[in-house]
Order: sequence, then C-alpha cells, then structure tokens
Amino acid sequence: MSLDLQSVLPTLHYLVFNLTKAVTAFIQRDSFLYWPFLLSAVAIALVVASFNSRSDRGAEKPSWLRTIRTGFDRSLWWHRSARADYRLYFANALILPALFGVVLFSDRSVVAMLNGLVGGAAFAAGSLSEPASWTSRLLFTLIFFVAYDFGRFVAHSLLHDIPILWEFHKVHHSAEKLTPMTTFRAHPLDLAVMAWVPALTTGIATWTFNQFAATRITFYSYLGLHVLIFAFSLVGILRHSHVWLHYGPRWGKWFISPAHHQLHHSCEDRHIGVNRGFELAIWDRLYGTLYVPGRKESFRMGLGDGTDEQWHTVSRMYWWPFANAGRRVLSLMR
Repeated sequence: MSLDLQSVLPTLHYLVFNLTKAVTAFIQRDSFLYWPFLLSAVAIALVVASFNSRSDRGAEKPSWLRTIRTGFDRSLWWHRSARADYRLYFANALILPALFGVVLFSDRSVVAMLNGLVGGAAFAAGSLSEPASWTSRLLFTLIFFVAYDFGRFVAHSLLHDIPILWEFHKVHHSAEKLTPMTTFRAHPLDLAVMAWVPALTTGIATWTFNQFAATRITFYSYLGLHVLIFAFSLVGILRHSHVWLHYGPRWGKWFISPAHHQLHHSCEDRHIGVNRGFELAIWDRLYGTLYVPGRKESFRMGLGDGTDEQWHTVSRMYWWPFANAGRRVLSLMR
C-alpha cells in the first residue's frame, strides 16, 4: 500500500502544483494575467470608454455603468467559445510543463550552443564580474526587446503562411469571442513555435552583443520582467477584448494597438492575415501585412468557414490539427 502511495504522490504533486499555479496566475510574474496587467487593462478600458462618450456626441453616449456591464456581460464571458478557452487553459496548464520541459530551449541555451560552435568573446581576466555600463545595459535592453518582438512576428507569420502550421494555429483563430483568456487558446505545438523562434532571435542577439561588450550584460527589468516588455504588457491584455483602442494613423504605423490585433482575428476578406506583430508595427509594414485601424469597424471573428462552433471542445482543439495536418501531408505525397 505504501509503495502504491509513493508511486502516486509525484503525479498528485504535479497536478496540484500546476493547477494551483494556473489558478493563481494573477500573482505569477511570468503570467499574462499578472495583477498589474489586469488592473492596467481595467483602468485603460474605463478611460477609453470615457473618451468615446465625449467624442461620439451624435450617438448614444456610453456611460461608465454601461462600460462595466458590457465588460462583464454574461453572454461574453459564458459564451461557448469563452468556456472552451477556460477548459483549454487548464488542460494546457497540466500538459505544457511536462511537454515543454523536454522540447523547449531558452535564449541562454542558444548562447551556450553558439559559444560551443563558434566560440565566445575573449573576455579579459575578471571581466565577467565587472558591471556593465548604463549605456551598455540600455542598448542591450533595446536590442533584446527588438529581437524578441521580431522573433514573435516571425513565429506568428510562420503559423499563418505554412499550411501545416496553420492547421494548429486555427485553434486560436476559431475563437468567436475575445476575452483575455483567448490569449491561452492555443495548441501546444502553436505555443512551442511561438517560444522557439523568439528564443532563437534573442539568443543570437545576446551572443552577438556579448562579442562586443566583453562583460556580463543584463537588460533593465521591473518586477522581474524586461522593462519594455512589462510596459507594453500593461495594454497588451486588451488585444483579446471588446475594448476598441487604436493609436491613430500616425502612431498606428509604428506600434501595434489592441485594435490592430482585434482586426487580426477578423474573418473578413480585407482583414485576413493582417497585423501579425505584437508591439512594433514595423515588421508588418515591411512584410506588407499592416492594416492601420481607425474608427471602430464591424466585422465577424473566427475562421469564416462555418466550422467555429465545432472547435469548442478540448479534444477537438488538440487532435483535429494533427488530423488536418496529416491530410495535407498525404495530399502532398500523392
């Protein structure tokens, strides 16, 4: 009996630990639901609603109460699509730690690999213990952020442009309603790609910078997070929401707003494949996929092929992409 209990305890610990971490995401610094981001999203949403109530003088003026009611409307948060988001969130919370522990690598892994293959910088004696200058840290902070944002754009574009990978990214785009939890509506393979590519770009950027800095270098951080990533995350949670926040025609050419990403989820022909970036709009401009939002548009969300409602179960979100990708591979082999 004791032997059986000992064999079960590791599994039980794994389940309890990861479920607890998922439930307490609002206090986890590495979570998109970290409490500063949630509070910031609510504050920004109320400011946007207040601004719209003054600017839309010819229309029915939305009140603060109406904004709150819309934001917490049961038809939004208990829609079948939203409930599927919640289920996938907890399913991934149990599956991903075990899976990612095997197949994922970090930017540090890339730096170590490049040091082994090419060789690292010839550090002077004792240089690793010398603090980097503030200018070096500032420069590295900017370089790391640009490399990270570029990596996410490349990964996202691969998921859209490579047909087999698109089958896995469909899970995310099958959402009919957007809430902050839609951020986690993603297939494990989708999440792996979104982790691999930025790790590669930031690893290469870090290794390259080290060849010139010749000292131990770190980026500026706040609350344990890269300071620029933290700053952009204060508004990032609104990407998957009903809050229409855009930066106007000038700034919208340089930075990705929540409205940019909401249009990315549109299944209208004019919006298909646009706005793949996360923070900087320059990548979409260079790739030809930038669609700068203005006044709020009416559009449908989802895949647009009439199958959205069929995706709202965890089993289908996990296994349908494999089946569809397999059909594509078989068709190429014929």
